[in-house]
Amino acid sequence: MSVRNVRDLPVRRGGIPVQRSAAETRSDRELVIQDLSAALFASLPRRDQRRKGEQYLRGLLAAQGRRSIRNVAACLGDPTLEQSLHHFICNSTWDWTPMREALADWVARMIGPQAWVVRQLSIPKSGRHSVGVGRGFDPHRDRTFHGQQAFGVWSASEQASSPVTWRLLLGETQDECATSAALDFARLFDADRRPVVLDTPVRDPEAVIRRFDEAGVPVLVRIGGEARFTVREAAMPGFDQGALPARRILASAKGLRRPAGQADPTAPSGIRHVPAAKVRVGLPGGEQNTERGLVLLGEWDHPRRPPAQLWVTNMAKAPASVLLRLTRLTGRVAQDLSGFGDRAGLRDFEGRSLRGWHCHITLASAAHAVEVLTAGGRGAERYFHEASA
Repeated sequence: MSVRNVRDLPVRRGGIPVQRSAAETRSDRELVIQDLSAALFASLPRRDQRRKGEQYLRGLLAAQGRRSIRNVAACLGDPTLEQSLHHFICNSTWDWTPMREALADWVARMIGPQAWVVRQLSIPKSGRHSVGVGRGFDPHRDRTFHGQQAFGVWSASEQASSPVTWRLLLGETQDECATSAALDFARLFDADRRPVVLDTPVRDPEAVIRRFDEAGVPVLVRIGGEARFTVREAAMPGFDQGALPARRILASAKGLRRPAGQADPTAPSGIRHVPAAKVRVGLPGGEQNTERGLVLLGEWDHPRRPPAQLWVTNMAKAPASVLLRLTRLTGRVAQDLSGFGDRAGLRDFEGRSLRGWHCHITLASAAHAVEVLTAGGRGAERYFHEASA
């Protein structure tokens, strides 16, 4: 079954599961698993490795509860598989990089991504011996926790999203980890020069923007209101007067606000118009302009309140409506992570090694792709009862 044939299956439309009979759903799901497995495990040199890889993928999709290696083996009907699957994930020398390239290519052809979204995944842990465990902060839940922090690069369209590569936070800042995850992927996979949407509030937007600009990668970076920039709009207050907080710059941009239409099923017309403004800005240190130019983007829920969302981007020529549409992909990723991430086992690796973690999360990402393309909504994430406030 070719990718084209698989893409013709009515698996999802607009994020809503297509109504199928149980037999049709099982058949569709099997075709997707077979097609993905053929692409995913082609880089493995030995037949037994390819067999173990497909067994682990199927086990992740079939297991109930935590996707531990023991549960994965048990759900396959052969508990004796636990030792060989443990060796395959934790001790085998196969390279997960070409597998992630294959996954990224397969997912891209399936969902037609509009951007690569970078999002933090918090992985609560009760122990202290797994690689990368420490005290962390989850910006999406606004709380601290004990565990691992990873940054995933998600292939995202308005209909579906799935992670294709990961970087575990180890001895670097969150800004550095998120940026490196995206740029390493772009260099490795070329990323088709689709834009990156960095969905984590960075502490040093100047350093982040410079890294993306030097790499020639278009990016939208979520920022806080206190991030500072220089105003490059000659008609605006603060022009050429040094660095100012982003919130203050946008507060002075009332004359630049324009309604931007966004799809909203709850609106009578299906379109919701929100006030948005673009302001040309520069970086506070050194050169005032990047190669592409910079704009500050603000979106308001209420015209008399501060902007609800603040972004800075090196896609200076893109209309505000296009940029806002890209920022909406963060919601698609959040919804798919909540609905499918725990079912796929993204947080479930119980070993301690970095190699094992990378091998597991690569195959869990493949399981996530199968889930998001063939299943309906699933329940919420279920791990944060382990997190300590």
